[in-house]
Amino acid sequence: MSEKLRVGILGATGMVGQRFVALTENHPWFETVMAAASPRSAGKTYAEAVEGRWKMETPIPAAVRDLKIVGVDEVDKIASEVDFVFSALAMSKDEIRELEERFARADVPVVSNNSAHRWTPDVPMIIPEINPEHAQIIDVQRKRLGTKRGFIAVKPNCSIQSYTPVLAAWKKWEPYEVLACTYQAISGAGKNFAEWPEMEGNVIPFISGEEEKSEKEPLRIFGHIENDAIVPADNIAITSQCIRIPVLYGHTAATFVKLKKKAEKDELIAALEAFSGKPQELGLPNAPKQFIRYMTEENRPQVVADVNYERGMGVSIGRLREDTLFDWKFVGLSHNTMRGAAGGAVECAELLKALGYIDKK
Repeated sequence: MSEKLRVGILGATGMVGQRFVALTENHPWFETVMAAASPRSAGKTYAEAVEGRWKMETPIPAAVRDLKIVGVDEVDKIASEVDFVFSALAMSKDEIRELEERFARADVPVVSNNSAHRWTPDVPMIIPEINPEHAQIIDVQRKRLGTKRGFIAVKPNCSIQSYTPVLAAWKKWEPYEVLACTYQAISGAGKNFAEWPEMEGNVIPFISGEEEKSEKEPLRIFGHIENDAIVPADNIAITSQCIRIPVLYGHTAATFVKLKKKAEKDELIAALEAFSGKPQELGLPNAPKQFIRYMTEENRPQVVADVNYERGMGVSIGRLREDTLFDWKFVGLSHNTMRGAAGGAVECAELLKALGYIDKK
């Protein structure tokens, strides 16, 4: 029997679910043994279910092609055959919240890309390089759920990945006011240009719910555990604009920051390039060797040239300069379905395994 952890993917046929399938192919710790989707796909092979809509750059992994799709509501069946699940469900928030908790109560760890549980007080929302200590709240959550193994952990929204790591790297200078304008790829909506032709050559200055996530989720990342809950940070304020642009992958952020303590440009750049965390210390399989890189060219980072930095798991920063209203401004770029979605969730699962929260049954 394989020593790898057996993985189930909830919502396996959607774009993020497909990315989970691709990322777990040949993973040293995980193997996908079950693909779950809506009842209309149940009974089909995975290849049949995604025929004509496979969106990854690589072929469907051979080990998954012939897996029979299971309905996502078949909790007992899935729970009996996996060690943990990734969640990429496409349902209402209430439905996702209820279903993910059913899996957790069935003693199945859930690592979710969804937003439904991001504000559940005892559910950790983790960027592994920034707040791995929030995993400790899992012990509180397990007591509430009455489980030994089961819990829910989530990763934050893709829109915050291009600037929140910078704020973490600059912690000692105490960022306290931030304006972040994000220019977001269409894959963030789970679509490509064939499915969304009206996005070609177009810009849409609205993404439902995105600005609230961009402004509030970093505060929870920077928060602390108190009285059996994660309390958001109150020493920083963020405002944002979120715009959909005609690129397939890559979220760009034009960000303006005020710092309480004076800093020099070379100090700020050095702090970015030196920033690392628990994933690098532990050598997690999907951890970028250098989480943040600074690019000196005036016209970088660019989506076409830079979105796949560190296999899409790193963040590229450029154009750092002083500002006339804020103290500093910069441009950040991250891969929205790798660092921002499935890749970030896989790294989160790796962290939770390394810390002993996910294990083999």
